[in-house]
Amino acid sequence: MLALFTDFGADDIYVGQVRVALLRHAAAGTPIIDMLHTAPNYDSQAGAHLLAALAQWYPPDCVFLAVVDPGVGGERDAVVLQADGQWFVGPDNGLLSVVAVRAARTLTWQITWRPAALSASFHGRDLFAPMAAWISRGELPPDKLVERTGLRVHLDADDFAEVIYVDHYGNAMTGLRAGTVPRTARLSIADTGVEYARVFSDAMAGQAFWYENSIGLVEIAVNRGSAATQLGVRVGDPVRVNGGGESPT
Repeated sequence: MLALFTDFGADDIYVGQVRVALLRHAAAGTPIIDMLHTAPNYDSQAGAHLLAALAQWYPPDCVFLAVVDPGVGGERDAVVLQADGQWFVGPDNGLLSVVAVRAARTLTWQITWRPAALSASFHGRDLFAPMAAWISRGELPPDKLVERTGLRVHLDADDFAEVIYVDHYGNAMTGLRAGTVPRTARLSIADTGVEYARVFSDAMAGQAFWYENSIGLVEIAVNRGSAATQLGVRVGDPVRVNGGGESPT
């Protein structure tokens, strides 16, 4: 299985080109999953926490093509990461670092291969996609990779107290893992305090609250409304956890 995680935008021209590149090199019939194409633009830190939360729901041998790459064409390296059996192909700009730090076992390779035709601005299509496709076939081309000790760019893998994604409902996902936040805690965001509710139906219509979402993150929402609109919440907004005592187990 190949899974795509990008900031390319689902309605732009880029995803289709990447899928064609994958199909050229992957085995016939390999599933290609559009995991997310609206990761926050240029934001490798938000993307890193979102990718780590999402990846846990994919099979152990899944190959992720992960591209949030504002430094494309620059000095950042191109890498392959194996983390607890899953494979990640993308830029060494911090995007893969939260996955790496939270994994029990990792191996890392630098991609030294360069195709004859390589766009300076579209490594997702020309460099990362072929490599991800080869790996999905069970191939790890030794003439195209050099094993090395870990990633060069590391982001803080601790819980990230910011909004990392806003979905089309206006719900605001944070980089806080819900298991680390007491249910009695009151969260502060955009000058508003919100308390915990188990599910949307436990809150009144129009009420803002926080809950544990389906991928295990703290999410701030409004029942039958939009937290983005009602609270003015955006990606990058800080979140403060107030009180609550012991974390849940």
